Amino acid sequence: MKRYLCIMRKPAHSGNSVQEMLDIVLTAAAFDQPVSILLLDDAVFHLKHGQSPEKLALKDTAAIFKALEIYDVTEIHIEQESLQERGLKTTDLCLPVRLVARNAVAGLVKQFDVIFAG
Repeated sequence: MKRYLCIMRKPAHSGNSVQEMLDIVLTAAAFDQPVSILLLDDAVFHLKHGQSPEKLALKDTAAIFKALEIYDVTEIHIEQESLQERGLKTTDLCLPVRLVARNAVAGLVKQFDVIFAG
């Protein structure tokens, strides 16, 4: 069985690439493939508490992330420096995450067989 990693860099509501990446995650997980997510750069905002995208008629991607547990997608990694650079802490997030230092990202990525980046 191959291990999948989906790397996201873009913030929520930044176009179709975010939804496409979440579709990849859900599709792979639906076929019982182990899938993990790595959030880098502005993608850390996906999990920020208190978002109200419906006020702007946008899809609530944080709700989609919360539903990932149903598909056994429970490994969500966040680059620690990306979080800090945006003034966020893990307590600002709506899901538990695994912090990974910037200098350890390459090692994390090497643990997976299939990488999707968007």
